[in-house]
Amino acid sequence: MTTTMRAAVVTAFGDADVIQLQHLPAPTPGPGEVLVDVQLTDLIFVETAIRSGQHGGFFDVTPPYVPGSSFGGVVRAVGDGVTADWIGKTVTGRTASFGAHAEQAVAPAEGLLEVPAGLTLETAVAVSGDGYTALMLEELAPDLADKHVLVTAAAGGMGILLVQLAHQAGAHVIAAARGEAKLDLVKAHHADVVIDYSRPGWEKTVLEATNGAGAGIVFEGAGGTLGATAFTVTADHGWFSAHGAPSGGFASYDEAEAERRDITVKGIRDLRVDTTTTTVSATEVLTRAARGELVPVIDRVYPLDQLAEAHRAMTSRELVGKALIRVS
Repeated sequence: MTTTMRAAVVTAFGDADVIQLQHLPAPTPGPGEVLVDVQLTDLIFVETAIRSGQHGGFFDVTPPYVPGSSFGGVVRAVGDGVTADWIGKTVTGRTASFGAHAEQAVAPAEGLLEVPAGLTLETAVAVSGDGYTALMLEELAPDLADKHVLVTAAAGGMGILLVQLAHQAGAHVIAAARGEAKLDLVKAHHADVVIDYSRPGWEKTVLEATNGAGAGIVFEGAGGTLGATAFTVTADHGWFSAHGAPSGGFASYDEAEAERRDITVKGIRDLRVDTTTTTVSATEVLTRAARGELVPVIDRVYPLDQLAEAHRAMTSRELVGKALIRVS
């Protein structure tokens, strides 16, 4: 078994320059775990925030650490209590905490899935993380049919999946994103109304599209002042999910106003595996992807030694869709 491996390491909290490629001892699977030769890993925005030192209350991690959670690859070895039938299979999975941006990673066998026929490894990895969260939001939200549904950060990896799910459910989808390329993308994925929220007064277009009532359901993935503005155009008796923070923090809102207007608000804790009430499974994510109900948009695939560049592209809003990291 390989004794060392290449891994991307966050050496300290800070900007993307803190990510360095290093040679580390290869991990060994413990009881109930598998060792995977990683081929592809996912990159989601929250990882860039964790790297910069944000969200310490939600994610318990201290540098140096190997970032990344979702991966795709081939099982090399298994720990005690795990059937050897897994060895040699192409799988997707999640590490117990971090550690996926490396040539080898250990993960709980319990969450492992063999990539089904008809799905490429790229699609399976791209949909595993964002698709899981999107389906959790779909389950948490009220029935989407015939509702005005606002999706912010709609051209991001998860936003585009929420646009697809809302459209399939029969919603009137209002997609807010930044710039013409991103608006063209969400329009191609069946958004009924597209809004450039980099323009002042964008929220007025939401009200115009909803006959002044506001959106009954808001999937808010932008955070910051954009998210706070999205809350103001949530309809009375509506539903609002503050799940994204690429603007530097989750959307702020007035709790008294939410109570007065009878708006149900969901936050990041409602989407954590250890605190959520949803019953979404990783199997369901890949099954629905194989059926064409979740179609991830992959903008770029970066080699492992360019993980820092991938972080920069994500934080500078360059990506139209999502980024993957190719390890081997």
